[in-house]
Order: sequence, then structure tokens, then C-alpha cells
Amino acid sequence: MKTFFLTFLLLITSPSWATTYQAKQGDVLRIPAPIPGENLNVQAFGKSWPIYEKDGKHIAWIGIHLSNKPASYNIQWTSGGAASVNQALDKVEVQKGAFRISHITVEKKMSSFDEAALKRIRADSAALKKAYKSSVSINNSWPAMILPVEGVVSTPFAAQRYVNGNARSPHSGLDIAAPTGTRVKAPLAGKVLLVSDMFLNGILVAIGHGDGLTTVYAHLNKALVKEGAILKQGDIFAEVGNTGRSTGPHLHWGVQFNGNKVSPKTMLQ
Repeated sequence: MKTFFLTFLLLITSPSWATTYQAKQGDVLRIPAPIPGENLNVQAFGKSWPIYEKDGKHIAWIGIHLSNKPASYNIQWTSGGAASVNQALDKVEVQKGAFRISHITVEKKMSSFDEAALKRIRADSAALKKAYKSSVSINNSWPAMILPVEGVVSTPFAAQRYVNGNARSPHSGLDIAAPTGTRVKAPLAGKVLLVSDMFLNGILVAIGHGDGLTTVYAHLNKALVKEGAILKQGDIFAEVGNTGRSTGPHLHWGVQFNGNKVSPKTMLQ
């Protein structure tokens, strides 16, 4: 996969309108290039996105952030060299997701934090943000994932949670209930960016997969890898657990793509 930024343009063709796509908040689009040529580049939501080749076609993967408002957005394609550039415009109509609302009741000590806890939570958040920004060079020719663990989905992506009646941020990942000790597989080849024991997330592993794609696994019983380890798709790297602020054994699986929170289910084969 290669992406290029175009400079010194001498001849620019007028944009042609191609296709309008429909998607929901948190989806990942796979869009075929509407124009031929070398040096393809695609921009959407103010960002460049990776382009992969499959069956002789160039396909862009574009992640729609959970927080993107329902509206019509442009997808700008360019191709060509220094002497000329082709352009095309696709559109995506982002629709509001039909996300679940869940209510849970926990002990007060599980839902409120003193200053020491808040300090640790802030430090944990900073460590995660640093991992998300890490540059990783992994050659995934087509980054379709496999499930990291088999089990029952206990909390879906983007569920609006109310804890003891108070609204919390939408759920940023997918919770899969499974017995403690169940082995967790790498859904895609990658590099281990972070292994940490966090206040809220418990034992956590973050894996970078290249092209701005990062996955996070929380509430683990045990991490079986160290930071810097290189994993192949399907490698065992952790065990399901019930650590941190958790009400039962499960795997929290989160996916961040180019800074956008997306649904793990949209990354599956």
C-alpha cells in the first residue's frame, strides 16, 4: 500500500461526481477508486486514508468516527503525477446509528473517584493517547480482522451507558463475555505498543497495525506479551479477565482508525 501527497500541479482536470454511499456512525467504508492512475490519494473528514489493492482494484478504507454528526460529507480523490492530476468526488451520507441504551447499577465506590484515582485515570489516558499516535510499519495488504475471542456480546459498540442513573460516554468498543483465562488472539498482524495495568481498564494491551489502525484489549486476566512484540494474525497474546472496573469476566475490544473510534465489527473479514 502506498499513498502520495501531490505537489507542483500544472494541469488539474475538473472533478467528476461518482457515487454516493450511505453509512452509520462508527462504520468503516471500503470504496473503490473512481479514477484510474498512479499516485492515488483519498481525503475524507479532513484526513488522508489508506488505499489497498485487492483483485486488481484500488480500495480506500475510510473510518467514520462515532462522533461524526449525521450529514453529507465529500470524499476527494486525486491521481496523477507532477504534470497533470485527475480528480473525482464521492459522497457519503452519514446516518445516526441505532445504538443500545444500557443501565447498570454498581456500588458507589465503583462509580465515583477521589483525587488520587482521577490522577491515575488521567495518566492512563495519556499513555493510551501516546500509543494511538505511535507510528507502526506493518504490511497488512488487506486489513480485515478476525474475532479475538469467541463469546457473547455483553455490551455492543456505542451503547449509551447510564451508571447508577448518570449518563456516561458512549461505549467505545465491543464487550465480549467469556470465561476468565480464555485465550485472546491477535485479530490482525501488529506490534504491541502498550502493556499496562490501569485503574479503569485493568490489565490492558494496545496493538498497532499500521496505517493509523490501533486495537485495544482491556480487563485482561493476564498479558502474555511485552511491549515491542511483533504478532501475526491469530497469535495468542492475552487471557480474558475481570480486572479494573469490571462487573464480570469479558474482553473489551476497541478499534481506533486514523484517530476515529470505529466499530470493531466493521473490521471483520
